[in-house]
Amino acid sequence: MRLLSMSIATLFVASSISISSPALANQDQLAANICNYVVSDDKNRLRKKLKESRVKLRNIYDGVSCNGDSLLRIAMKSGSNAVGTFVAKRLPVSDLGKAEADGQTIIAWAESNGHAGSEITSAIKSRIAGG
Repeated sequence: MRLLSMSIATLFVASSISISSPALANQDQLAANICNYVVSDDKNRLRKKLKESRVKLRNIYDGVSCNGDSLLRIAMKSGSNAVGTFVAKRLPVSDLGKAEADGQTIIAWAESNGHAGSEITSAIKSRIAGG
């Protein structure tokens, strides 16, 4: 199971390399489905897809990118509050407080991009504060 999670994360990091195999195609499809569910704010289908794939969100979060953004950022941009708060609750606090690819934490990015008042930002702040 851990091997699957690591291979998914590795796939997304090295997404510029194209290798055709059924396993990689399934991982690409999983990432595409996750991104679609986040954008459409479909928490139930996201949960179902993760469960069917036997993957934990915390294990693949760093490796999944939707149009160059993390799942939390794309959720904020698309106004997907249900999915965004779900993702925030499933991630470890250490992941919520660390800098992402551009060097900003999710809270700093949200505040600088007009998402400081969103439900997702409130959920992240609550988790970081220990509440």
